[in-house]
Amino acid sequence: MSIPCSSCGAAVAAGASFCSKCGLRVSDNLEDPTNAAPDDPTNAPSGGVAAMRRAGERLVEGVNREDQLWQGAYSGKSMIGSWIGAGLFTLLALIIGIVFAFTGLAVVLALVAVLVVWVWVIGALLYRRWSVRYTLTTQRFVHETGLLSRRTDRIEVIDIDDVTVKQGFIERMVNVGTIELVSKDQSDPVLLLRGIDDVKRVAGLIDDARRAERRKRGIHLE
Repeated sequence: MSIPCSSCGAAVAAGASFCSKCGLRVSDNLEDPTNAAPDDPTNAPSGGVAAMRRAGERLVEGVNREDQLWQGAYSGKSMIGSWIGAGLFTLLALIIGIVFAFTGLAVVLALVAVLVVWVWVIGALLYRRWSVRYTLTTQRFVHETGLLSRRTDRIEVIDIDDVTVKQGFIERMVNVGTIELVSKDQSDPVLLLRGIDDVKRVAGLIDDARRAERRKRGIHLE
């Protein structure tokens, strides 16, 4: 005598503790063996239907599941040229002050100029870092901009048509750069992600995400 497994619908022999097909513990189903007969067509399908329903739910959950792949912001390494320029300006001001023996007013003006340069460089870095944030998931690319007020744009990764990496000479030395995204999005058909650290790896993640989503939905990849 056997009854159907409540998980996969396979026939389980009376007295068995586990289903031989899916391994689920089925002793609770065997407390009253007389409730099911091997030739009873009304019992066998119930387990199979339940199993199919659960499999369908897991499939839908897998399709709709959205995992975060990467999150980033503007990298200070992208301003290395500005840091070098500010440092050279400061050094030049000190050398001129020492060589030409500035008067008190001249020294004050030189210090003010140096201070203004450094305030601009640090302020630009903080603004770019705090006002821009990027998030990549398995389904979307989220682009947040703004400091006091915030704007959030979402691009479906399936709509991204091209991913391009742009790097200058100095940027290649410190492994930062700009990523250009070309997509079907109406608000940002061409989106530039500036100051991205480890830029090639991030571009690869975006490209892999769009390809995986297109394969999952059966869309041709060019």
